[in-house]
Amino acid sequence: MRAMVIKEFRQLLRDKRTLGLLVGLPVILLVVFGYAANFNVSKIPTVVVGPEAAESAAQLHAPFDVTEVDPVGNRATVESRLQDGKAAVGIVTGQNPVTALMDGTQLFAVQAAKGAFARMAQADVATGGKIPVIAPEVLYNPDLKTSWIMIPGLTGLILLFIGTLITSLGIVRERQAGTIEQLAVMPFRPWDVIFGKILPYLLLASLDLIAIVLLGMGLFGVPFVGSVVTFGIGALLFLLVTLGMGVLISTVSQNQGQAIQLAIMFVVPQILLSGLIFPVGAMAAGVRWIAYVLPLTYFVDISRGVMLKAEPIAGLWVPLVVLLGMAGAVLGLAVLRFRRDLAPSARHRGEDDFEPVAAAA
Repeated sequence: MRAMVIKEFRQLLRDKRTLGLLVGLPVILLVVFGYAANFNVSKIPTVVVGPEAAESAAQLHAPFDVTEVDPVGNRATVESRLQDGKAAVGIVTGQNPVTALMDGTQLFAVQAAKGAFARMAQADVATGGKIPVIAPEVLYNPDLKTSWIMIPGLTGLILLFIGTLITSLGIVRERQAGTIEQLAVMPFRPWDVIFGKILPYLLLASLDLIAIVLLGMGLFGVPFVGSVVTFGIGALLFLLVTLGMGVLISTVSQNQGQAIQLAIMFVVPQILLSGLIFPVGAMAAGVRWIAYVLPLTYFVDISRGVMLKAEPIAGLWVPLVVLLGMAGAVLGLAVLRFRRDLAPSARHRGEDDFEPVAAAA
């Protein structure tokens, strides 16, 4: 047993990448998640419209962050801002009572806004002041059901686990089995191998997506009020990113253990940093930028926007374009990295490129 222990320690010390992940990953995750785990919303993007918009905006204080004051706007203006995600709260003045529309897909922002309105009313009564009565109205998720918020994002998280973890073992399995050399001498280009490994999982993940959405609608009553086509485009781009990342991880890993560790390192931060659980706006500025480089952040916006708010494709062009760019970058890097794996074999054959090899007669 002592000999086995010594052998394992020596082998582990030689594997610098695995050792670094075992030691550094817990520390990094603890620090990042510690700053990200925050349910308190300190700033709520707010739009105020109507003839008394300026006066009402002046009476608002933290956590309301007034981003737009429109004296000629109306309820339709506010609903448009809430649907596009440009505001979480919209106040319509010029009527009695004053209406405060809130985006029910931003659960913590709505709860913070309700608490702030209640405190404003109590303070006004205590000081003998007179502020207009505010009638809150929650849109898109009127009962503030947590399942309505979580299910659209969980569909992306499940696909993230399936796509990244499974495909991350593809190329490294070929390397460990010694079949990477066989791929090099076959009439395959690097992108033939990459897309050949991705497409089967893309089909299976698409079927999983359909099953997950239908289960969410059937078991939890989550509505689907938007365009299926828009949702499908967003899901396809997201799957290409996750599957491509899995293949990229596979190409840079020396064994399956490293591939799984890197895949987990890619997947786990997205649980807490994508806005799925904690609001991105409530995160510390030092870690908030991480959310904007994670694909799940953009898919959460797409899935919630389509399923709950019927947001059109024009209002989702930013997350769609970002996912498209991520997919191109990740798949391009995977192809380039795999080309490096095939290069030694090509040079061994005396070839300068990867043109298909004609079968010997």
